[in-house]
Amino acid sequence: MSAGYTEFHPRWYRRRMSVFWWVGRRSYLIFVLRELSSVFVAWSVVFLLLLVHAVSEGGKQYQQFRNLSSNPWMLALNVVTLAFLLFHAITWFNLAPSAMVVRMRGKRVPRSWIAGAHYAGWALLSALVAWLIVG
Repeated sequence: MSAGYTEFHPRWYRRRMSVFWWVGRRSYLIFVLRELSSVFVAWSVVFLLLLVHAVSEGGKQYQQFRNLSSNPWMLALNVVTLAFLLFHAITWFNLAPSAMVVRMRGKRVPRSWIAGAHYAGWALLSALVAWLIVG
């Protein structure tokens, strides 16, 4: 059944769009990459849950998990995942001042202070975790 067009119901003009229309502008590219990074965030959660499961099952399961983790394709996937996790975190911290309006003594706190506080907290927690792991 085809639509019957009349002079009072003309066809709409639709310009052809490339599948990669978002590559043309930097802001669109960053937005799409940030959305894509959520897939890698989910993979890191699954990987961590698999690690916890392997440790809870005992030495044999943990060794199998370590063998799987030492495969070159798994190492490459986890390096890409780390890059996307860093990208995700950095873009989130850069967006935080837009999501939070903090006022102090009736004046708005500068955006750079809010982002700087997030980065400082990230650095502090990373240093604490590194200190706990390394000793």
